[in-house]
Amino acid sequence: MLKSKLCEQLGIEFPLFAFSHCRDVVAEVSKAGGFGCLGATGHTPESLEIELKWIDQHIDNKPYGVDILIPSDFHNKEESVSAKEIEAAIPPEHRAYVESILEKHNIDTTELWDSKVGDNHGDNMREVGATPILDVALSHANCRLLVNALGVPPDFMLDKAKAAGVLVGALAGAKEHAINHAKVGVDIIIVSGMEAGGHCGEVSTMVVLPEVLRALEPYGNIPVLAAGGIATGRQMAAAMTMGAAGAWCGSVWLTTAEAETLPVVKQKMLNATSKQTVRSRSRTGKPTRQLRSAWTDAWSQDKAPQPLPMPLQGLIAEPALGRISKLSERGHEGARELATYWVGQAVGLMNEPTTSKQVVYDFMEDFGLAIERVAELMEKN
Repeated sequence: MLKSKLCEQLGIEFPLFAFSHCRDVVAEVSKAGGFGCLGATGHTPESLEIELKWIDQHIDNKPYGVDILIPSDFHNKEESVSAKEIEAAIPPEHRAYVESILEKHNIDTTELWDSKVGDNHGDNMREVGATPILDVALSHANCRLLVNALGVPPDFMLDKAKAAGVLVGALAGAKEHAINHAKVGVDIIIVSGMEAGGHCGEVSTMVVLPEVLRALEPYGNIPVLAAGGIATGRQMAAAMTMGAAGAWCGSVWLTTAEAETLPVVKQKMLNATSKQTVRSRSRTGKPTRQLRSAWTDAWSQDKAPQPLPMPLQGLIAEPALGRISKLSERGHEGARELATYWVGQAVGLMNEPTTSKQVVYDFMEDFGLAIERVAELMEKN
């Protein structure tokens, strides 16, 4: 175990944090000495209970975390809105544009919009729906960390976690975000640079990390995890020599054997360079870094409408992307061209199929070699 306060707090050997929507990745990383964190945004309380129960049975009594998403500026987040109101907020031209993208790639759009929005859509991003999700997570003794993926964690989340003795983390893409987290008492701040997959900021990890560390000095010794573009132990070591308490990684697990990534997209990632990602609002309405494809290119064209705010953009993107995913697995060429997924610029370092456990071990070895190199330099001087 590294001599780290954070490692001691969480009972882990190595401060490598793995964000994944795949329970298998979470379990394997924690068993290998790191810390797995399950992305739970798309879950109901019932489905999350199934996932966490499975993790408990396969994690060898190791700790793990749960990541949820309660954006601070969520569209109409204060109160639930009816399905009819949500449907009415989606302009017809946006649906038409999605249909045109699919038709251009020989994909049938029949019944594309048949799945209607439910009256409780997005409730798990509000207190009314997020509270049951939190209750499920906190009912599992090995869940030692709750993370809010967007915005300052709300009071009800902080209060529930504190009462249960569970740490709260939050992502920050700028020093201003980190300061807001510190002011409300967040325990761990995850600093995510623009290289990161999924929702990300506008400043590189190498710049935003020291900015945040300096800005947080008046708030005490809050552990900071570095995120964005990190796929090797030497990068993790570099971040920790700057003052980070560990690394938070999401992309590097997407090409592992356990990952939920579609095979066609996984192969695209293995073949990709670091230049083949793009920061786009085309999937959720907020800027997310994802694998560049014909889908992201279509939304960057001058004729494309401006993406809608969250959650409306997701309501027109996900039906299309769901159909794309199914068809791409059947060998449909147009669907394969459109297929994409969230991934960071570290994709250029993810060139070989591997397992989650092996990724952790490779990080540990690479980290040790990097620290030895620094020690040798110090001895020479």
